[in-house]
Amino acid sequence: MILRMSTRAREILVILIAAGFSASCGTSRPIKYYELDLPDAPAAPAADATPALPISLLVARVTAGHLYRDERLVYRASELELGTYEYQRWSEPPVDMVQESLISALRATKEYGSVAAVASNLRGDYIVRAHLDALDEVDKPQLAGRFSLDVELYDPKSASIVWSDSYTHDEPVGGKNVVDVVKALNDNVRTGTQTLAHSLGRYLANHPPESSR
Repeated sequence: MILRMSTRAREILVILIAAGFSASCGTSRPIKYYELDLPDAPAAPAADATPALPISLLVARVTAGHLYRDERLVYRASELELGTYEYQRWSEPPVDMVQESLISALRATKEYGSVAAVASNLRGDYIVRAHLDALDEVDKPQLAGRFSLDVELYDPKSASIVWSDSYTHDEPVGGKNVVDVVKALNDNVRTGTQTLAHSLGRYLANHPPESSR
């Protein structure tokens, strides 16, 4: 037996479908994007200027777990539980932003002959490698932006790691909005990469490569 739908029933069905479609469109939220405010690149040294450490550094792409290779902002519900915001995202993956920040911090010291990202056509005296452990919002014991980075210096000539250091800090957030968390993370990344850059500089000043002695 074929059941026929009345005209009134068809009208009600069309109204329900249209209402459902309208509701689904109305609940969509715009995605907001954020980026780290990296310091301006320092002016190029004069042609006759001699850097304190006439060596070249290559900075490798930062490694990290998959959460920090994605653009979504990460929050830490507990020491063992992490989550991501769907509508709050970085403009580019955190690993790329942290690499840029590290390069900028090393260049700002003006201690090296050159500092650049690793590329197939470049050769350097050392390779700076880093692993991003955390770049996320922490809620307890207080709202903060956590940044944790491990850095090591690799010597291609001896095929060994000659120096390593790490930075971990929870920067208090000055408000309750996501933009306040991003500002705390931005300040933390800048301070952290500068701290590690100076630590590396102290090591190389005391342990210069044979070619620069």
